[in-house]
Amino acid sequence: MSSSDIFIGETLGTAILILLGGGVCAAVTLKASKARNAGWVAIAFGWGFAVMTAVYISAPLSGAHLNPAVTIALAIKNSDWSDVPYYLGGQLLGAMIGAVLVWLAYYGQFHAHLTDKEIVGGPGAQATSAKAVEAQEQGAGPVLGIFSTGPEIRNVVQNLVTEIIGTIVLILAVLTQGLNNNGNGLGALGGLITAFVVVAIGLSLGGPTGYAINPARDLGPRIVHALLPLPNKGGSDWSYAWIPVVGPLIGAAIAAGIYNVAF
Repeated sequence: MSSSDIFIGETLGTAILILLGGGVCAAVTLKASKARNAGWVAIAFGWGFAVMTAVYISAPLSGAHLNPAVTIALAIKNSDWSDVPYYLGGQLLGAMIGAVLVWLAYYGQFHAHLTDKEIVGGPGAQATSAKAVEAQEQGAGPVLGIFSTGPEIRNVVQNLVTEIIGTIVLILAVLTQGLNNNGNGLGALGGLITAFVVVAIGLSLGGPTGYAINPARDLGPRIVHALLPLPNKGGSDWSYAWIPVVGPLIGAAIAAGIYNVAF
């Protein structure tokens, strides 16, 4: 794979991943969406199918890492870091493009949601829920969850450990079952297996933090949230933003170490 193939493949694949994954979050969250309040199961399966679709589209070009944690784990496993910058650059750019596409697809719903006094507060609004007040105090705007993750209970150690554990499960599944014949990315069957592993992680381990398990998936859309001209969007919760970046990277290194020792 050439450096240009890697960059293009990762940009395209990660954009699709975030378009569909962020899209299901928007569908469940936003006012005037037909899927509003569909629930966590819809989100977990939506993200799983987003992974599957993105892998099948990008695998012929880049091996479909779509996640800096996967890239770092494979670099450790194969002792080859030469292509890591192309993967990471494409993943971050693709995640930002995907987030913009979610905004465009749900443009009217974003406007309706963020101008509703019952959601954003203001004169005439009813009392906000304790959870909404807590989120606002922490700097997380009312639609930030569409773009990036956030904890239900803010505990730095717990939040970090949760992301590490979830990423270890993901990376071990990728390294043991998901790789193509060259061992440098996801294969056809591996894409399907990984998709269902992502669903499993979401259903079983996603409750505490929203299961980023992918630094680019969280950081790229969070940057877009900070830049988009959304009315009453609130903060982007930058005080938390390091956890879904550092946690998955630590988890990837631990999983790669376990793989190298055990397998």
